[in-house]
Amino acid sequence: MARGSPQDPKVTALRESRCLNPHPGQVSDEAFLSADFFDARDAVQVKYEMVRRVRVDGAPVTATAAAFGYSRPSYYQAATALARSGLEGLVPAKPGPRGGHKLTGQILTWAEQQLAADPALKPAGLAGPIAEAFGVRVHPRSIERALARRRERSKSR
Repeated sequence: MARGSPQDPKVTALRESRCLNPHPGQVSDEAFLSADFFDARDAVQVKYEMVRRVRVDGAPVTATAAAFGYSRPSYYQAATALARSGLEGLVPAKPGPRGGHKLTGQILTWAEQQLAADPALKPAGLAGPIAEAFGVRVHPRSIERALARRRERSKSR
């Protein structure tokens, strides 16, 4: 199987772990061009070697970042992430919101009060009233999940 082909198991593994470098062709560092050990498709390896080249070898940041296919600010982000979290910090974060951002504590407290006041009311039935009261449109299932998480947290305390 050809290196870099879509069926390449390493490409599949890198993609699934969010470590596939979207621009491996921009890596022009000699180590990545001449050695089989270094793989420009592995974004974590590329970022690690970029930071190591500056910190250990004393290479200039701007030239090194360019040789590894990154910008100067990206170098500093990678260096900070590596110092803070180790290699795990170099793995790109999952895309999308990092948690519920529409259902605030205030809205969930209000929802709990509504449910306590009317035992026949279901959490999913609060989507409309929440939109009216707070101007926030949320999916009924999101309300159910958020209230369930809140109950679980209060039980564990």
